Amino acid sequence: MSVLDTVVATYETHEQAERAIKELQKDGVDMKGLSIAGKDTNTDEHVVGYYNAGDRIMYWGKEGAFWGGIWGLLFGSAAFVIPGIGPLLAAGPLVAWIVAGLEGAIVVGGVSALGAGLLSIGIPKDSVIQYDAALTTNKYLLLVHGTSEEVEKAKNILEDTPHTSFNVHRDTVPSGRSPFENY
Repeated sequence: MSVLDTVVATYETHEQAERAIKELQKDGVDMKGLSIAGKDTNTDEHVVGYYNAGDRIMYWGKEGAFWGGIWGLLFGSAAFVIPGIGPLLAAGPLVAWIVAGLEGAIVVGGVSALGAGLLSIGIPKDSVIQYDAALTTNKYLLLVHGTSEEVEKAKNILEDTPHTSFNVHRDTVPSGRSPFENY
């Protein structure tokens, strides 16, 4: 079983997150390991709609061009309503991690379904709580999950972007052990 690491950067605006994604893509980072999540903060200000178009979700609203572009670029997309966070839009492998948390009915000491998904890939609980709080305050999470070499390459690119926080998480879940055993 291979060891996978994760780099997580937090951005104030979708424009900052989008620029970071473009830098990663330009420098050849594998988009299959990239995820993004952000709150749908515009539902009370604008008419917003979602619909399924084949294998992707379409989004109408203030940030429709951003999310439409992201959902076309990354693998997997979803819209969730997560207690404590609210409406959440996500794309990439993060979607599967959240769904696995929901399907497994995992409730882990004060973390959301998003948090349960992040715990499942070895991100420590204190960082998960920090990421839940970032989303609650309308920030965007950008994650790159992959081998140590892939994550190191992404880390070097993301360090030069205008993030508000930045962390690298080394795989800390030993093979055969559930990441939820201590929670």
